[in-house]
Amino acid sequence: MKNKAFFQEVQEIAEQRELKPEEIYDIMAKAFEKAYEKKFGNTSCKVVINPDKGEINLFAVYKVVETKTEAGEPVALDEGEDDGIEEILLEDAHKLKGKSGVKIGQIIEVPVSIADLGRSSATAAKSIYTQGVKTLEREKAYEYFKSQEGEMIKAEVIDINDNFIILSIGRNLTTALPKKDLLLNDDPKIGDYLRVFIKKVEQTTRDPKVFVTRNDRNLINRLLETYIPEIASGVIEVKGIARDAGDRTKIAVFSNDPNVDAIGSCVGEGGNRIREIVEALNGEKIDLYQWSENVEELIANSLQPATVRKVLSVDPKTKTSVVIVPDDQLSLAIGKSGQNVRLAVQSCGWKIDIKSLKDAFDEGLIELM
Repeated sequence: MKNKAFFQEVQEIAEQRELKPEEIYDIMAKAFEKAYEKKFGNTSCKVVINPDKGEINLFAVYKVVETKTEAGEPVALDEGEDDGIEEILLEDAHKLKGKSGVKIGQIIEVPVSIADLGRSSATAAKSIYTQGVKTLEREKAYEYFKSQEGEMIKAEVIDINDNFIILSIGRNLTTALPKKDLLLNDDPKIGDYLRVFIKKVEQTTRDPKVFVTRNDRNLINRLLETYIPEIASGVIEVKGIARDAGDRTKIAVFSNDPNVDAIGSCVGEGGNRIREIVEALNGEKIDLYQWSENVEELIANSLQPATVRKVLSVDPKTKTSVVIVPDDQLSLAIGKSGQNVRLAVQSCGWKIDIKSLKDAFDEGLIELM
């Protein structure tokens, strides 16, 4: 049977849903096998789909026997196969295929018109085919998004309600981004695109569930890898990240190549690279500082933009330190509500006790500097 419309439809479905045509042909073949079973009570058939010729052909399959087995039970083609093969007496095989070349034990194929399956069987085949394509699409979508767990994607806002932002994420899927997982300055509109981080993917009896957020610290990692090639390639390493989502992020970076400036590469020419990251985060501030194997230098760098006069009492066992800053730098070092020092501690991994120069002198920690 020629059916150019079917093959054209398969190509369109494969392109739109990112499936392979061969996978869809397999589903159609199984649908015809089920339709054949519904009509004739067995699955002793063969479906041949030829996209080059635009043909779908159906064959009844028989094993030629001299005497049928008891009750006409099918005999397995090969050990371990579930599907049996119908038997046909030699004389009946001769009627179908002629006497020439037909012998006992031979497997013969007899063309069957698809129209002979009848309307109800054809309807059943169509239903099986449609459901099979949907199931395949869901399986492929789950496999794809499961592989993207822990990654960042770009999603389109298609609807907004009181509690969620509905996003189109590709593969004919949508997900709901809770408003609590938005950033402080986010105010998405329908048609906008958001960079979101895939936290978890679950398989269900229907479409896979993809859980996304904009608050996760790892979203910063993925943005850095996207916009800064040196980080993606490993020339520059991100040694530490601390984040108040939507407000401020502090990042420690280190270059494995002495000829590559870690901070300069991340900022980019004219600030273009860091600007793109900030825009993707809707204005979240990004502080970059140089990672150092020298602990005193590392701790001092982590408190930028504040200036540090001295790092004291570094204890490797407890990972604690005391930092002395100029009197006029104390509030900057601590930051609003302690944000700067908190992010510094989280990103560098050392506890920091900040003291002004005056307080350090009064406590006898230092001599007059």
